Amino acid sequence: MAALRPSVAVIGLLLLGGVGVGAQAPPAPAPPIYHADLDHSSVGFSVRHFVTPVPGRFRDFSATLRYDRDDPSRSSVEFRVKAASIDTDNDDRDAHLRSADFFDAARYPELTFASTGVRALEATRFEVTGDLSIHGVVRRVTLPVTLLGLVRTPQGERIGFETAFTLDRKDYGITWNRVLEGAGALLGDEVKVTLTIEALRAPAER
Repeated sequence: MAALRPSVAVIGLLLLGGVGVGAQAPPAPAPPIYHADLDHSSVGFSVRHFVTPVPGRFRDFSATLRYDRDDPSRSSVEFRVKAASIDTDNDDRDAHLRSADFFDAARYPELTFASTGVRALEATRFEVTGDLSIHGVVRRVTLPVTLLGLVRTPQGERIGFETAFTLDRKDYGITWNRVLEGAGALLGDEVKVTLTIEALRAPAER
């Protein structure tokens, strides 16, 4: 029976993983970080005015992406948009959109999105789920995202993504409207949003 007992040395090796039993693989390195290049990125939207969609954009925004090309589920994104930077090429309309009737930019200065999960559908197509905050209301949404490409440039590695989706502004407490006799509602409730982001890998990550 004594021959069946493992020696103290063998027990020590097992506890330390010296023979591979119980040994843990080293953690995977964190995904590289990319920051949006605002000169080559855009945040656009359109809303129906009576019968015609009217486009607009936000001028001031930021995005931080963490993209793991080998395991996209480890990727993430954080997005922030300054509500006061809305621009529809009409000063009076923009002032109204910044007011309490719409975004109430003084009270809710930012629109934000923070991902909670990324699922790869194909090599360049993903579903990104996260919390979208507009006008002080936070809702969980899933966005379709397309990888546009990844290239090395003299300034560093660049990556491009885009998404297009539709949301109901009333879901976020933005309900102002006006009904005109014979013409119906002045504004539609659906907002079509398009984000195109070109991001540069952070210097420490290049």
